[in-house]
Amino acid sequence: MSVSGEASPRFLMTTMQPIDFTLYLITDRTQTGGRPLATVVRQALAGGVRAVQLREKDLSGRELLTLAAEMREITRSYGSRLIINDHPEIALAVGADGVHLGVNSPSIAEARALLGPDRLIGYSAHAVEEARRAEAAGADFITFGPVYDTPSKAAYGAPLGIGRLAEAAAGLTIPVFALGGVKKTSVAEIIAAGAAGISLISAIIAAADPRSAATSLVKTLEQHVIHP
Repeated sequence: MSVSGEASPRFLMTTMQPIDFTLYLITDRTQTGGRPLATVVRQALAGGVRAVQLREKDLSGRELLTLAAEMREITRSYGSRLIINDHPEIALAVGADGVHLGVNSPSIAEARALLGPDRLIGYSAHAVEEARRAEAAGADFITFGPVYDTPSKAAYGAPLGIGRLAEAAAGLTIPVFALGGVKKTSVAEIIAAGAAGISLISAIIAAADPRSAATSLVKTLEQHVIHP
């Protein structure tokens, strides 16, 4: 499991990079309606997205590396962060900003040992205690969910709800992003629950106009997020 085992204090250090985004876009090229993923991501970035997780689990390592290199160039051109799902070695190879891990991924300690202290490590948690363990292991931020009902997260059981999100946000010192069934209309209660922002796929990737969808979500977040 990604958050199990002991790690030296050196690898439990969190990154010095700030979490300077409130909208964390996750890719899924099966939801683009036949449009090239690169086209959709460009439009999302043009709409204000500043962090993208490349999550295409069905690709081979070679295919993912090629796509990751393309996404690195695209995100860099917009001054945006690129996070690679599950593969710290690919994140390192393409110069991505970090990696996103889960229960079946390499451990947080292994990823930190490879990537060093200057890249971000995100972790997908589906319970409050799991989120706490990930923070203790050195994760820089958490995606927590599914908060709402969504087919893409049906394997994880019933939605956790806004109360569990609030519990996770209150119990951690690192940022928590709501995941699962997130829509523009749920932003206000998500931020009120203490989350740092939102993480989503279909609301942008599957949108007829990804740029407009991204712009609307970013503006809504700006209305509700309180910056220190």
